[in-house]
Amino acid sequence: MFRRNRFLSIAGIFTIVFHVVLSPMAYAHHPNISATAVCDVNSSTVIINYTSTSWLTIAPEGENSKIDILFNNVLVASGAYVSPTFSFSGSLPAPAGSAAGDTVVVTAFAAVPWGNGYPAGQSASVTVTIPDGCVPQGTGRFTGGGSQIRVDGVRITRGLTVHCDLLLSNNLEVNWNGNKFHMTEHMTTVKCSDDPNIVQFPPAAPLDTMVGIGTGRFNNVDGYTIRFTFVDAGEPGGNDKAALLIFETANPANVVLNVPLQYLDGGNLQAHYDQPHK
Repeated sequence: MFRRNRFLSIAGIFTIVFHVVLSPMAYAHHPNISATAVCDVNSSTVIINYTSTSWLTIAPEGENSKIDILFNNVLVASGAYVSPTFSFSGSLPAPAGSAAGDTVVVTAFAAVPWGNGYPAGQSASVTVTIPDGCVPQGTGRFTGGGSQIRVDGVRITRGLTVHCDLLLSNNLEVNWNGNKFHMTEHMTTVKCSDDPNIVQFPPAAPLDTMVGIGTGRFNNVDGYTIRFTFVDAGEPGGNDKAALLIFETANPANVVLNVPLQYLDGGNLQAHYDQPHK
């Protein structure tokens, strides 16, 4: 009796193993995907590098004639798994408007069935985070001017055209009490964002807030840095805000202008979609 039960148990194990080996359902029926988000320092854009591989590495099971790549559920590329590598890679800009800290879901989607009959519609996804210090191009720009009165009664005026990237050209000039600061065309850093609690319209724009750092000339002397914040809160500009801090680059304690974030008392700051520039 003991021997017969042992034989049946062994036979049962053999049957289970036999089914596991032969059943296609034992495999994970979806593509594989890996991705990273990196800053291209030459163009100040965020690039997403991705690699998609088949869930099998033998033909024909691992082959598929069309695998779609999606960023945040938007189709951006397609590729095919073909022996012997059963994989493909690519590099594409991050979605327009992405800012530091934002996440992008990268998906590999089987757009057609596998050649051995495995169905289409299978997918795999991975989430990447946009790195700090890098802003995709074409996310918008700020123009405008106007004035505000600092706490000590000093009136500050400014004029600007500044883009949400580090390309040329940008312009920012600040004047107060006979002093003048003019930013060079290149900025050091810039970040643009869209706060859902701020009504920026009109016109439509992909941002309402810009925070940046640049260098320039104070009273025609090089070696100064400006940190600025601009907020467009709609028309006619009475709810717009600005902050300005200008100091000697080599000696940050030597501050020549410090305006905390406050409402404009004249003029207007205007956010726009970007336009071609250098």
